[in-house]
Amino acid sequence: MTTTPSLHDKTPSLHDEVTQAVLSRREQLIALSHSLHAEPETALEEHRSATKIAALLDAAGFTVTRPLDSLPTALDATYGSGELVLAFCAEYDALPGIGHACGHNVNGAAAVGAALGLAAVADRLDVTVRLIGTPAEEDIGGKVLLIEAGVFDDVAAALMAHAAPEDTVGASSLAIGAWDITYRGRPAHAALAPWEGVNALDALTVAQTAIGVLRQQLPPGSLVHGIVTDGGRAPNVIPDTAAARYEVRAPSVEQLRTVQRRVRACFEAGALATGATLELTQHGRDFADLRQDPFLTEAYAAAARCLGRTPLSRHGATTASTDMGNVSRLLPAIHPAIGYDTAGASQHTVEFAAHGTTPGADRAVTDGASALALAAVAAATDEEQRSRLLSGVEHRRAELHRATDSA
Repeated sequence: MTTTPSLHDKTPSLHDEVTQAVLSRREQLIALSHSLHAEPETALEEHRSATKIAALLDAAGFTVTRPLDSLPTALDATYGSGELVLAFCAEYDALPGIGHACGHNVNGAAAVGAALGLAAVADRLDVTVRLIGTPAEEDIGGKVLLIEAGVFDDVAAALMAHAAPEDTVGASSLAIGAWDITYRGRPAHAALAPWEGVNALDALTVAQTAIGVLRQQLPPGSLVHGIVTDGGRAPNVIPDTAAARYEVRAPSVEQLRTVQRRVRACFEAGALATGATLELTQHGRDFADLRQDPFLTEAYAAAARCLGRTPLSRHGATTASTDMGNVSRLLPAIHPAIGYDTAGASQHTVEFAAHGTTPGADRAVTDGASALALAAVAAATDEEQRSRLLSGVEHRRAELHRATDSA
């Protein structure tokens, strides 16, 4: 049975040292958050953002590696040499046109602060601290690509906090998959000889209509949404191409596969009805539903309460989608929400972005950093949990070796 950690009662000196280490870097962390916010960069374009984070950690004594695999804006910063590897995931990509409307400037700075806080006690805890810079969460899923590249292979637990209008812990997320859709037809004069054309935009219209009808029969929690990226170039020419990007969400990866099959049939119907050809390709990687580790969740909540925050339990609830779900399917992980006043605005809006450098957002950076680092300390100092995390790494290594041998 998982017990609720009371870190301050067990290890008050560690608690104080970690929080002081974070607070001693407060000006740097807030400056980082504000700088990320002022220069938003979208998926796979986060070059300045990655450089800022790398520079801060390099100056603090971390060994920084970048780029990682084929992701030029990813990074891996390491401190210490303990057998227990604890990682903090930093996000720093923004949304096209509306900047840091999901608060990744807060997410990224809080993760950096957590790494710095844990580094202050890394030697005594016999841990290795890692800050993994994970680009393109809003698009192709940088964490999934880093998993495939082996970046998380020796990580025992991964932690991050996400900006939000309120503090919550324990929530799940929706699995998601994205597709790029292209229909190809044949152009013709829209007035003189439209019957000679094959209207690619009509194919997309048929598909969208079919999806609209399908929504009534979708399982609870399933969503389909998309945008048209190409609908032709002139109204007097039958469009020979039409394109869209669509996302499908469901409460679990298993349910996602079922919904995807139904939605794919809608796109196939557009091609069948019009005679256009359909090209459907996966965009990025599918995101799994999030499974937050119970012990780490309670440890984070306990630390947040010590900092004067009151996180609400959202166990059983689902939020949007995150590639942290894939990490949580691989190893123990948490993804709590760190809240600040946004005047009622929710993520992915210009109004939410406008509150990303307020005093409340600044406090979220330092409180999020401290709570994450303290949750990591709780796991490292609990013999049962430490053993569980180390055993998990060994189990994954054994599975990897078996897979390699069988190949």
